[in-house]
Amino acid sequence: MRMLINVPETVVADALRGMSVTYPDLTVDVEHRVVMRKGVPYEGKVALVSGGGSGHEPLHGGFVGRGMLTAACPGEVFTSPVPDQMLRAAAAVDSGAGVLFVVKNYTGDVLNFDMAAELAEDEGVQVAKVLVNDDVAVTDSLYTAGRRGTGATLFVEKIAGAAAEEGAPLDRVAAIAHQVNEMSRTFGVALSAVTTPAKGGPTFDLPDGELELGIGIHGEPGRERRGMMTSGEIADFAVDAVVDDLRPDGPVLLLVNGMGATPLLELYGFAAEVHRVLAQRQVPVARSLVGNYVTSLDMAGASVTICQVDEELLRLWDAPVATPALRWGC
Repeated sequence: MRMLINVPETVVADALRGMSVTYPDLTVDVEHRVVMRKGVPYEGKVALVSGGGSGHEPLHGGFVGRGMLTAACPGEVFTSPVPDQMLRAAAAVDSGAGVLFVVKNYTGDVLNFDMAAELAEDEGVQVAKVLVNDDVAVTDSLYTAGRRGTGATLFVEKIAGAAAEEGAPLDRVAAIAHQVNEMSRTFGVALSAVTTPAKGGPTFDLPDGELELGIGIHGEPGRERRGMMTSGEIADFAVDAVVDDLRPDGPVLLLVNGMGATPLLELYGFAAEVHRVLAQRQVPVARSLVGNYVTSLDMAGASVTICQVDEELLRLWDAPVATPALRWGC
């Protein structure tokens, strides 16, 4: 195992300590595993809280800041955070306007966020939830009942976060989050297996010269395994999967996302191929984002996410955002 770590047992705490000294505009509670905006709660504004297993950075802690998340709860690597983390975060950020939980559809996340919502409401915090389930590759997986939550999480957190920043009430922020999820689809491809610090080796077997189509962000199996394909062939497959499922009839946001070990040189080339296929399918792209945003540690590969937008959703996407991993308009 070649990793820039001390010991596997402290990798999450060490990363949080690094965030705390790098981003002074965040409050990083290393002991209780909560990342928050400084100055919370913000009077009269809905708070957004998300979280999940570590190993998908910058998701979710890297998206805490103006115009996006108010707080994030990191679990151990590929393991859901616990309800106490979410309850602590919700209580700290609630201004009285309520809290929206953004939850990726993985069994542990769903159960723990549901429990945290019940506990928070017992303490007088109004909570709404949105379940992100955008992955079209498979219906069920090792970690989920139903579709997995992947790249659309970024779209939900950004667009709903912008609405909350403008002072929209909880029911409106939640409705926007649900709309974004319903209009989003993702398909991912793995070119290599993922290595977790605890295991110290690949979590699944992917022979040389093969790739996995429809992989999950924890290394869950996809639709099928094939011999290596070109960037253009992968783009054809991935775009067909998301477009055939969503059938957009208007402009889309596009996320070409790296899985952690794919360099930008490859991602930009892949993005060009994705744009080519979308143009052939007569799907106009309103905005594009390319980079490593929803990753899987050291996995090589990429995912394609599209979200059909109207004028309001596009305006909220363009609204200012200032987080460690996403920043414009500020």
